[in-house]
Amino acid sequence: MMMLPNNNIFSLLQFFTLLYLFTVTFSSTEETTSLLKWKSTFKNQNNSLLSSWRSSSNACWDWYGVICFNDRVNRLNITNSSVIGTLYDFPFSSLPFLEYVDLSMNNLSGTIPPEIGNLTNLVYLDLSINQISGTIPPQIGSLAKLEILYIYDNHLNGSIPKEIGYLRSLTELDLSSNFLNGSIPASLGNLNDLSYLYLDKNNLSGSIPAEIGKLVNLIEVYLSRNQLAGHIPPEIGKLTNARVFYALFNELFGPIPTEIGKMKSLQYLSLQKNNLSGLIPKTIGDLTELKLLHLCVNQLSGKIPSELGNLKNLNVLELSINKLTGPIPITIGDATELKDLNLYANQLFGSIPSSFGNLRNLQVLSLSYNNLNEEIPSSICNLTSLAYLYLMNNNLKGKIPQCLGNISSLKYVIMPHNNLSGELPSSICNLTSLEILNLGRNNLKGAIPQCFGNMSGHLQVVDMQHNSLSGTLPMTFRTGTLGSFNLHGNKLKGKIPQTLANCKELLVLDLGANDLNDVFPMWLGTLPKLRVLSLRSNKLHGSIRTLGSENMFLQLRMLDISSNAFTENLPTSLFQHLKAMRIIDPSIEAPSYGDYQDTVAVVTKGLELEVVKILFLYTTIDLSNNKFEGHIPSIMGDLIALCMLNLSHNGLQGHIPPSLGSLSSVESLDLSNNHLVGEIPAQFASLTSLEVFNLSYNHLEGCIPQGTQLQTFTSNSYKGNDGLRGLPVSKSCGYAQILDTNDTVSRLDDEESNSEFLSDFWKGALMGYGSGLCIGLSILYFMISTGKPIWLARIIVELEHKMMMGRRKKQRRQRNQKKK
Repeated sequence: MMMLPNNNIFSLLQFFTLLYLFTVTFSSTEETTSLLKWKSTFKNQNNSLLSSWRSSSNACWDWYGVICFNDRVNRLNITNSSVIGTLYDFPFSSLPFLEYVDLSMNNLSGTIPPEIGNLTNLVYLDLSINQISGTIPPQIGSLAKLEILYIYDNHLNGSIPKEIGYLRSLTELDLSSNFLNGSIPASLGNLNDLSYLYLDKNNLSGSIPAEIGKLVNLIEVYLSRNQLAGHIPPEIGKLTNARVFYALFNELFGPIPTEIGKMKSLQYLSLQKNNLSGLIPKTIGDLTELKLLHLCVNQLSGKIPSELGNLKNLNVLELSINKLTGPIPITIGDATELKDLNLYANQLFGSIPSSFGNLRNLQVLSLSYNNLNEEIPSSICNLTSLAYLYLMNNNLKGKIPQCLGNISSLKYVIMPHNNLSGELPSSICNLTSLEILNLGRNNLKGAIPQCFGNMSGHLQVVDMQHNSLSGTLPMTFRTGTLGSFNLHGNKLKGKIPQTLANCKELLVLDLGANDLNDVFPMWLGTLPKLRVLSLRSNKLHGSIRTLGSENMFLQLRMLDISSNAFTENLPTSLFQHLKAMRIIDPSIEAPSYGDYQDTVAVVTKGLELEVVKILFLYTTIDLSNNKFEGHIPSIMGDLIALCMLNLSHNGLQGHIPPSLGSLSSVESLDLSNNHLVGEIPAQFASLTSLEVFNLSYNHLEGCIPQGTQLQTFTSNSYKGNDGLRGLPVSKSCGYAQILDTNDTVSRLDDEESNSEFLSDFWKGALMGYGSGLCIGLSILYFMISTGKPIWLARIIVELEHKMMMGRRKKQRRQRNQKKK
């Protein structure tokens, strides 16, 4: 073999080096040019982060977000760079060595081009949090080396292409928060290395494919908030490495497979808000690593398995809103790491297990809406971390434990709708963190401890309505955060404490249905946020006088002082101040007390209703069943936001002010049982929202406005007003327009004697129909002019009416024939 001289070898090396450098330079220049071409399509060319992208600079050294390997673009990371553009001109074919692409958190729109399949060396692709739409191109299956694929939080639609099953190297797939539909492709079962699967928040349908059981390396599975149906495949039991399995908010049905107990590594399991039925499998007790178990809002039945007590690491147990029966297993008390225990809205009965006293870490205990019927165990006082206690709507009996006041962390104590008895424990005043106290609708008795008025500045809601509490109200209320104070339906006596004026955050004050004996507490008008004031059914008395200030009751939307003994004229000066009732504002929202909602008893449309979110749904004034006198102030017509106005059962006099016709939102208007006179204002014809209307037992007269909604009410709305005419009281109001009111009685006496003549008159008049109408009208004019005789005028008016009705029927028949 002949050896080349050394100088020839050196020349040859130089040649190949120059060829390589030329090739690299050419390729590098092509990549630079192609990236600049893509940048030129951006809508924001002045992007400061990409200002380094210039043809005069080196892409591999100077460009933001570009990293090269061997002078070829290897990584492109321009996440959160405020790019506004598309992928249509992205250089998919000019970047063959690209392995890493992160374009997330920009404003990219348009579709994903099929040319993305040219990036065959790609390992990482992140297009998440953009505005990309259209379908996922099947060419994405060509990215055989891809390990990470993120396209979440875009506007993708269509189905998941089965070609994704070709990405055998994939370890993480996130397509969540899009509009993808169709079924989950069975080809996903080919992704043997997949550890993280996120398909949640889409419109996926069909069932969970059994092939999911092949993904034995899965660690996290998120299928939530789709429209998945069918059974949960038992193959999920093969996911022994999975720590998270979320399929909540779907339409899955059937039983929870017992194989779920084989997922030994599971820490978070949520199947809530589906249609799952059958028993809770006992094998869930084998998931000893479980920290969260959400099975709420399903159709699960049977008993709660005692094996759940084996879950020593469980922090959250959510079984609410199912059909679970039987007693609460005492073994739940063995799950000592529990922080949140929710069993509400089932059919559980029996007692609250005393073993719950072992749950020293418990912060939330919710057992509401069951049939628990024993006493509250004193061991509950051992729950020194408890912040939220919900026991409402059960049949719990006995006393409220005195030791409850020792749980200093308590924020919510909600126990209404039970059979609790005895006196209020004064120890409740020790709860310095308390925000909401609701003990309403029980059988509590005795006095309210005076310390209630001096509780800490955290207290927002006190609701003890419908008990048998007696004595007087606490006399001292200090400035605080109290927003709702409801003692409706007790046996409280004495006066309304003026120190309530210190509660500047007060929105709702309901002291109705007690035995309070006082004058109207006008000083409450100084509370700047007061929206609901109910003092009905007490022994309040005297006249209502304002304090002369213009800033009185400005935010009031409900005023109920009915069934008291108030006297003298209606308080015109008060109505002048009700600013919130003068404005229809649909944007008004109820105040927020966490997940608590105020309820206030309202008598409307003849029923006593417990209205929720009362603070913005209903605007009412109820002054009924008092001893008010004088006229209805016309200024009440300015309160256009009123939905209900009740002035009934008073001694009101004079005419109904026409201004009430401006109450366009009023649904219930009751002026009955007064001494009102005159006619119904014609303006009432515009009250199209009326559902309840009552003017009965007054001294009204004249015609009920015709052709309006007022005819849709029964005669009961008008009874006791002998002077009213027209539908629905009488057939016609025409006579009232002709007859003098003094002739009413004689008209009734003459009616029988004239009936025979009326019959003969009809026969003759109808024989000469054409000329009869003209003659009749002439006679009618003569009779009206001379006032003679009234019975004949009545006959002619009725004749005219009959003929006109006959003509209209004939015209309708002709129109119907034409349509046919």
